[in-house]
Amino acid sequence: MQIGFKLFAEAHTPQEMVRQAVRAEEAGFDFVEISDHYHPWLESHGHSGFAWSILAAIAMRTERIGLATGVTCPTIRYHPAIIAQAAATTALLSDGRFTLGVGSGEQLSEHVTGHPWPVVGVRHAMLREALEIIRLLWSGGYRTYRGAHLSVEDARVFDLPETLPDIVVAAGGPKAARIAGELGDGLFATEPRTDLIDAYTAAGGTGSRWAEVPLAYAGTVDAALDSAHRLFRFGPTGWKIQAELPNVRNFEAATAFVRREDMADAFGAGPDVETHVATAKGFADAGYDRLALISAGPDVEEFFAFYEGELAGRLRAL
Repeated sequence: MQIGFKLFAEAHTPQEMVRQAVRAEEAGFDFVEISDHYHPWLESHGHSGFAWSILAAIAMRTERIGLATGVTCPTIRYHPAIIAQAAATTALLSDGRFTLGVGSGEQLSEHVTGHPWPVVGVRHAMLREALEIIRLLWSGGYRTYRGAHLSVEDARVFDLPETLPDIVVAAGGPKAARIAGELGDGLFATEPRTDLIDAYTAAGGTGSRWAEVPLAYAGTVDAALDSAHRLFRFGPTGWKIQAELPNVRNFEAATAFVRREDMADAFGAGPDVETHVATAKGFADAGYDRLALISAGPDVEEFFAFYEGELAGRLRAL
């Protein structure tokens, strides 16, 4: 079991993301993973820095902690040849501490290049081709690839690490989990679903299983849920909505009727360590072994202190 910290880049400046990563290393976390979006989910978030620049800065400011994208879409906003280069460079800068988390994306961030947003089946086909391209370019030499959706022409990634990064594939359903099993080195999820792991392993997946654990630490349950609602009220809408809405204004409208009480269904909230352990245990019991903790409370420094003082030992015992 490894315990990580989610860098929520939509709610903080790039400088604060680097500071939090350094603090996470000091607090004893095993890894940090950062969201990679062009837009924030909500207007009130107010930020969405370039994840790859932030990762490079973190690599230079830390020594031990692992780094990961959680997750990037290597098909529309980025071409997979660019992600192959970016991931290889990040692995070199971090001395092999980088994991490439990928997924089929959300229209919110991918539509900005003007490319039409494809249906989910096409998005999955594009993700398959992107993974094949990244693996091909990581094999060295000049490479050409012509797929149904994506192509590479006579390209070479010159700076490759001796040990290539693992590729962890995000899944919101069994079809994507099968892609993770067939073409990835691990599975990435946001819910404690055993059916995703079942589909992943049935497709040949034997690697790590990553998940984001929603926690909101505060002095009272009410304060924790208030903060979780302010920051993460887009979560209860589900992936079928999250993947399809094109802009921040749509998410503001779609979340207008999400109540603070609705957040309690997903988030471990409040000051009680048992509540947070129980939320994480649900993911561990489902079979996930890389738990990235979301800090949805009002004060991230209080969360780090809570993790160091009470939570870390309990989670490592799961």
